[in-house]
Amino acid sequence: MKVAFYTLGCKVNQYETQAIAEAFEKLGYEIVDFDKPADIYVINTCTVTNISDRKSRQAIKRAKRISPDSIVVVMGCYPQVYPQEVQKIEGVDIVVGTRNREKILEYVTEYLKQKKKIIDVNNEYKRDVFEELKVSSFNERTRAFIKIEEGCEQFCSYCIIPYARGSVVSRSLSSILEEVERLASNGYKEFVITGINISAYGKDLDYKVTLLDVVEEISKLEKVKRIRLSSLEPIVMKEDFIKRLVKIDKLCHHLHLSLQSGSDKILKLMNRHYTTEEYRQIVKMVRGYWDDVAFTTDIIVGFPGESDEDFESTVKFVEEIGFSRIHVFRFSPKKGTRAYDMPNQVSSAEKEKRSEILKGVAKQLSFNFHKRFEGKILEVLIEENSSFKGYIEGYSGNYIRTLVPKMESIRLNEIYKVKVRQVFDEYVIGDIII
Repeated sequence: MKVAFYTLGCKVNQYETQAIAEAFEKLGYEIVDFDKPADIYVINTCTVTNISDRKSRQAIKRAKRISPDSIVVVMGCYPQVYPQEVQKIEGVDIVVGTRNREKILEYVTEYLKQKKKIIDVNNEYKRDVFEELKVSSFNERTRAFIKIEEGCEQFCSYCIIPYARGSVVSRSLSSILEEVERLASNGYKEFVITGINISAYGKDLDYKVTLLDVVEEISKLEKVKRIRLSSLEPIVMKEDFIKRLVKIDKLCHHLHLSLQSGSDKILKLMNRHYTTEEYRQIVKMVRGYWDDVAFTTDIIVGFPGESDEDFESTVKFVEEIGFSRIHVFRFSPKKGTRAYDMPNQVSSAEKEKRSEILKGVAKQLSFNFHKRFEGKILEVLIEENSSFKGYIEGYSGNYIRTLVPKMESIRLNEIYKVKVRQVFDEYVIGDIII
C-alpha cells in the first residue's frame, strides 16, 4: 500500500512526520509524494495562525480529490485544539491530536477492518511522559532535527500552542544521545536541537539536567560536527548561561532569540517576560564573545493596542540590534487565546502596511549582515543543488545561505571553507578554497 505525508508548521512537526513515515516504511508501505495517488494520506497540521488551519483543510480536500477512496489521517495541533471542527470536515477518517502518534499505524489497520471513523484527542494539559518517536534519517535533508522536549508553559497572550502541546515534558538525555549517535553514524554532521520550548528542557525531570547539558554532551560525540539551536527564550539567557553556552566549540554562532515586539508596552500585553533593555544586554553580552554571531528573530506586527509609536519603537529596536534575519508575522487572532478579544484591534490594512515596512527593514538588515563577510571565509555545509543554475548551496555556521559554483569534486553533506565574493540580501556567493 502507498502512503503520502504532508507537513505544515515547525521543525518539531517535520521531526514527527519523519518518525511516523519510518514506522510505515518498516511495515512495507511505499512512501509517495503527496500529489500522487495513495491509499493513505497523513496530514500533520499546524494551528499557529488561521492561515495554518486553512492550509490543513485544503490539504485534506486535495488528498480526497487525488484519491477519493483513500484513508485520510489528520494529526497534530489543529485537531488537538479544535477536534470537533476537524471531525466535521468531509473526508477525514482518523483524527489524532498531539499524543499517541505512535498508534497511527494501529488505527489505520483498525480502520481498514472496521471502516469506522477513529478519534483520539486527549485534552488534558498535564503530560507525564515524553512520547518517543525515533528517527534514523531525514529525506532529502543534510541537517538532522533532534526533538528534546514537548510542551510549553509560557502562555503568551497571542499563542495557542500551550493548549495544543500541553505541559513541558523532557526527553531523557540517554535517549537524545542514542538518537544523535545513530544519525551521526548514518552520515549527518549538523544537528538542530528542537522542541516546543527547548529553553524549558529538564524542568520536569527528577534529576538536574538542562539544555546546556544536552548540548555539551552532544558536542562530545566525535562524528558530530555542528550543533544548532532552533529557538531560545530571552528569559533563559542569564549571564551564567551565556558564559557556559559560548564555550561549546561545535555550537553554531547563530541564535534565534524570540523578540515579538520592540515596544515594552506591547511585550507586557503579550505576556512576554522580559524588556527591550534586558534583550539588548543579552545581545551585547553574546557579541562580546562571538563577533560573527547571527541573531534571528520573530516579530508580530499589529498586535492589539500597537500604536504607530509602538511600531516605530519596534523598527528602531530591530535596526539597533541588527538582526541577520527577521520572520515577520501579522497578528492573527486565535480563538482560545487572551489576545483574541483584546480591545484596540488593529485593522487588516494597517497590519499589512506595517508588515511590508518591517520586511523592507529586515531585507536591508540581512544585506548589512552579509556585507560584513565580503572577502572573508565562511565554513559552509553544502546541502543541495541550488535553484540558481550552475550552483550548489548550503548554510554557514552563522546561518548565511551561501552559493558556490557546482564542481564534480564538491560533495553534498560536507563542510567546506568558502571565500565570499558577492553579497545579496538573501544569500552570498563564494568560492570553495581547496
